[in-house]
Amino acid sequence: MRRNRTGIGTCIGLAAALAAVLLLSGCGISLPRLTLNPQELYALPELPAKYTELNGLINDILSSGAEYAAPTSGANIQPVQLVDLNGDGQEEAVAFFRNPNDEKPLKIYIFTAQGDGYVQSDLIEGSGTAIYSIAYRDLDSDGRQELVVGWKATAELQVLEVYTQRSGGTEALLRTDYVKYAITDLSEDRRQELVVLRSGEDGDSVADYYSWQGDGSLASRSSARISATMAELSQQGRVTQGMLRGDLPVLFVTGVTDQGVAVTDILTLRGGELANIALSELTGVTGVIAPFCSLYPMDIDGDGLTEVPCPVPMQTPWEENSYRQIEWSSYDENGVPALVMRTYHDLDDGWYLELPEAWNGQVYVSRSVFASESMMTFYTRAGEEDRPFLRIIAVTGTGREARAVRGGRFVLSRQPEVIYAAELLEGNDGWEDGVSEEQVRGAFNLIQNEWLLSSDS
Repeated sequence: MRRNRTGIGTCIGLAAALAAVLLLSGCGISLPRLTLNPQELYALPELPAKYTELNGLINDILSSGAEYAAPTSGANIQPVQLVDLNGDGQEEAVAFFRNPNDEKPLKIYIFTAQGDGYVQSDLIEGSGTAIYSIAYRDLDSDGRQELVVGWKATAELQVLEVYTQRSGGTEALLRTDYVKYAITDLSEDRRQELVVLRSGEDGDSVADYYSWQGDGSLASRSSARISATMAELSQQGRVTQGMLRGDLPVLFVTGVTDQGVAVTDILTLRGGELANIALSELTGVTGVIAPFCSLYPMDIDGDGLTEVPCPVPMQTPWEENSYRQIEWSSYDENGVPALVMRTYHDLDDGWYLELPEAWNGQVYVSRSVFASESMMTFYTRAGEEDRPFLRIIAVTGTGREARAVRGGRFVLSRQPEVIYAAELLEGNDGWEDGVSEEQVRGAFNLIQNEWLLSSDS
């Protein structure tokens, strides 16, 4: 799907900036010779006629008492968004408003390009306090984008609606309350289904699976119970699309309790029905429960499968120990885990290190913070002696280039505001499980912000 563009005001700014670049640039670009009246240099460039007309249509809506009401969550949060909804190569304009005087105050206008201008082609109205989110996805692979709209009905209730583009205009396919949802292809039929997470009538948490029917409708086909409450999902919770061993598509639903515990359910299809393969037959709740460490399921080793993190305390000589290594496990279709990798994550400084298997139970860490450097030192024990063998340093501030290579330090990664360096210490010499500079470089990774991106909700 084409990434949405910004609103009309930004278009004007971009046009002005482009004109300035063309007129004033000293770059060696071959441009047509222009004959200009000096007075014309003081005039703003004119927008294409279709955008001027669109701006007029929007101003008419604002003049009627409406105000912009851009979606408050998700990737698409501009008040006016340009997207090709019908696959004809021309972008429609989707604009979001609130008119408090109307019975249904929330408005989503759709304007279609026609000739050199735009005309209003549809209007979607909703009740509530805000437009929470919108996603554009071709769910049924017909070349047209469906609109998946989340409405903030009340402070406690969100409503999800899906609209499709039909010959007679925009048609609503479904409406349901929800806390989170995911657009996914669990059936692997090249058509996208919906999994909607909500509270059931008895207070339990439910995942509803919506799939396409023969008549072109999108209907609930099956449901599965999940362990995480809606409150646990709504704050730090995530829905992550991934793969099981055996290359089966899956959703990992992670809720976070008030006690800092991550509760993860694993949803996939069995015989065409949605199933939670993580539920224990003995307890009736998921067996995938671990301390929350601000990490979520991901493909940590790049093998195409998804691993779930589980923090495990590192054995240290100190009574109070808050340092933990992360054990990452993949799952099969029966919910059976298999350990894939151990890492140490320094979330404060934004990096992680893949830990060799031989280090398990033999290595611990401590952190030191200074004005422009923070250090994580790795230790091993020789009898009763603590032996530091590796130090990773995040170097910031002025003079960081020189400080990153002083002494025995070597650079791991250069970033705009920080240089990551490492140093092999005396404990590494002669230790049978010691590492080389090349091995440290190969095990070092930056923590990527997109790890936190998961569902379409």
